Amino acid sequence: MPTGSSLVTGVLDRLRTEGDPALLVRGRFGLEKESLRVAESGGIALTPHPVALGSALTHPHITTDYSEALLELVTPPFEDFAQALDCLEALHLYVRKGLKKEFLWATSMPCVLAGENSIPIARYGDSNPGKMKYVYRVGLGYRYGRTMQVIAGVHYNFSLDDAFWPMYQALLGEAGSLREFRDRHYMGMVRNLQRYGWLIPYLFGASPAVCKSFFTDKEPDLLVFDDTTYYEPYATSLRMGDIGYQNRKEEGMGVKASYDDLSSYVSSLARATRTPCPVWESIGVKVDGAYRQLNANQLQIENEYYSSVRPKQICADMETPARALQERGIEYVELRSLDVNAYHPLGVDETQLRFLHIFMLYCLLRESPAISCTERKEIDRNLIWVAHQGRDPLLKLQRGDRAVLFRDWANELLHAMQPLAELLGEQGKDGNYPGSLREQQQKLDNAALTPSGRMLDEMRGNGEGFYQFARRLSRDQWRYFASRQIDPAFEQQLQGLAKQSLEKQLEMEQVSGESFDAYLERYFAGQI
Repeated sequence: MPTGSSLVTGVLDRLRTEGDPALLVRGRFGLEKESLRVAESGGIALTPHPVALGSALTHPHITTDYSEALLELVTPPFEDFAQALDCLEALHLYVRKGLKKEFLWATSMPCVLAGENSIPIARYGDSNPGKMKYVYRVGLGYRYGRTMQVIAGVHYNFSLDDAFWPMYQALLGEAGSLREFRDRHYMGMVRNLQRYGWLIPYLFGASPAVCKSFFTDKEPDLLVFDDTTYYEPYATSLRMGDIGYQNRKEEGMGVKASYDDLSSYVSSLARATRTPCPVWESIGVKVDGAYRQLNANQLQIENEYYSSVRPKQICADMETPARALQERGIEYVELRSLDVNAYHPLGVDETQLRFLHIFMLYCLLRESPAISCTERKEIDRNLIWVAHQGRDPLLKLQRGDRAVLFRDWANELLHAMQPLAELLGEQGKDGNYPGSLREQQQKLDNAALTPSGRMLDEMRGNGEGFYQFARRLSRDQWRYFASRQIDPAFEQQLQGLAKQSLEKQLEMEQVSGESFDAYLERYFAGQI
């Protein structure tokens, strides 16, 4: 049987001779970056979302995630990485002007926390959609605890150019509708991103240590770095490991999405939002007149299901992700496993994005069989092992019926991506794809070059715990933004969006007299 490497090479050869390889570099790239607002004291900010930034409910680019203090900056999709990064920088510059004495935290793992109740849940106003977003987050706190919800990350959104799909369908000689073809191959990409996704925390993981204040109820199974910090000596991304938001409680409750095809994926998540869960029922839904969660089902809504990668479709107002996918198919793929890059003010850089482009295309172009129950367990275990032990030179992963050295498997993957990187580099698009791949190979050859390796070495060299290290980088990056100027036209545009978003939230709060109970009933009945 041909190897993944030879299969991809064969497809690339046919693209050169029969297709249009330039379509591989013509795509859409978007970013979502989470950052904690931190007070001057070094603790999580307790202030409301700044009015100058607009409404977190309705602003298209500046919102909040779980906590009122967890900002999320969202770029539109762009045709190249540089545009997306320029937009992300402009959003940071705008936010800096909107904050008073606060600053943004530079790492995925949070600053000093003072227990669960010190973390303010995000508020979205008094409209029914705003209340729903709030209650959903209250439910997450009851179900999984608040601390893990303030871990930050970067999401990378990618779609191929529309012209790619008919060309690729003709190249493969596959019949059927174009939408079904596109959905089928996007789902194949998603499966492979899970199979080989352990490569991401090794190359880009930047959370090998965590402040001791993150753990309030029990001693973690981690080593002591110093009086303020826990760590693991070979860890790459504790965010993606056992201490992160991985729906681990749900694993014993039957919630596991099916990635066989889009229909199975949609059905499995929709089913979980309708299936009661005794553990969540014990919390209660509405207690003494106050909601503790939206419902007591396995998932309150589909977004509760954590996955390192998701097929996505743009949702209309209050449309569920499952309905959007079912109605219009997959628009793009969201990769969610990136830690915030502590060594770059934007939390991500162009070299990373270029490699991820190579990696996602590789996952699209190679074979992608269905994931069996056995392989599902292997995928989960491999990701955890790399998150906690990725820089251990003796680490082995499970590959089918045998254990293989992590480094051997990773080397095989990077070698298989080489022809693709070279082809992308030949298309005249700005940037160096082969150079990005070489940089990742250097990290594989020398684990000290990985972000996680650099962080621990720097902490040891400076005699810093995690908090001191992260605060120093955060302050350096805040000074960097102070030295930059936002484009006046873009600043004016963001000011307009902020004003419009506040007006829209007010309009939403005034438009309906429907009770929240009735609103939820209609929402879950699919009538909204």
